[in-house]
Amino acid sequence: MTQSSDAEVRPAAAPVRGNGGRLGNRIFRGISTSSGVLILVILAAVAAFLLYRAWPALTADTSAFAEVDFMMDRSLWAWVLPLIFGTILSSVIALIVAVPLSLGIGLFISHYAPRRLAQFLGYMIDLLAAIPSVIFGLWGIQWLQPLVHPLFAWLSTHLGFIPIFSDYQAPARNIMTAGLVLAVMIVPIITATIREVFLQTPRLHEEASLALGATRWEMIQQAVLPFGRSGIISASMLGLGRALGETMAVLMVLSPGYAVNFLLLQPGQHQSIAANIASHLPEAGADGVDALIASGLILFAFTFAVNLVARWIINRRAEFSGAN
Repeated sequence: MTQSSDAEVRPAAAPVRGNGGRLGNRIFRGISTSSGVLILVILAAVAAFLLYRAWPALTADTSAFAEVDFMMDRSLWAWVLPLIFGTILSSVIALIVAVPLSLGIGLFISHYAPRRLAQFLGYMIDLLAAIPSVIFGLWGIQWLQPLVHPLFAWLSTHLGFIPIFSDYQAPARNIMTAGLVLAVMIVPIITATIREVFLQTPRLHEEASLALGATRWEMIQQAVLPFGRSGIISASMLGLGRALGETMAVLMVLSPGYAVNFLLLQPGQHQSIAANIASHLPEAGADGVDALIASGLILFAFTFAVNLVARWIINRRAEFSGAN
């Protein structure tokens, strides 16, 4: 009896860790460190290549681009500033449309839809993100442009005294249509991130809000949205990065121009940097290629700056987030 009691009380011996475990840890640590360093090396290599190829254009004067037809006798900055404006304008339009829509879809999937319907919608959103951009461009030309034509014509007729709605011309190959196509393209990216953040909301927070008498919407306001605030910002920045660099869809949908204005419904006013590079690179000479690479460097730097600002905002608001 005593022997069996001693056997029951005696703790089990701790497993002995041999050299195999330590070797595996070192290998895993080395692979992880190498992967992180490799990302930084690739990023630095891309930046160095862009800077090296763009430096002749950045230091050249206007006369150096006299034979570059698409620059229209402009200096580099006078030529690229309208492209920066068009890139930002189309991306802002896309965010204004996509973020509220993605919030609604994410909340419906995470807190309102039945489980089977939520799973189905989640699969559909993920599949939408896998569609090539050229398909979105074809969709924008063949389906969206005829659809928005009556709306744009009505806006221009009845609200034309507002500059952004004035002087609409058919077909609707304008920056507003390009922004709507971009919005549809970034909705899956934003929605997928927001959905996962909302699903991570602590169950106790939601139940405590409901136990205090809150309605479903009040519970979302009190528990879900504060918890997911940093995730919403992160998702929006991911969508913004996709919109800033999108090429084929904008190239196919938008009638290009080099103006700096807010005539959203008039074609031939705006162009994005990425679409401009794709449009002119095949026939560009040496000086033209340098100018296009310089515009790509500017887009790279601008996108990098946007991500840094977004990270700063997320870190600044993290202490106020329900995630902590």
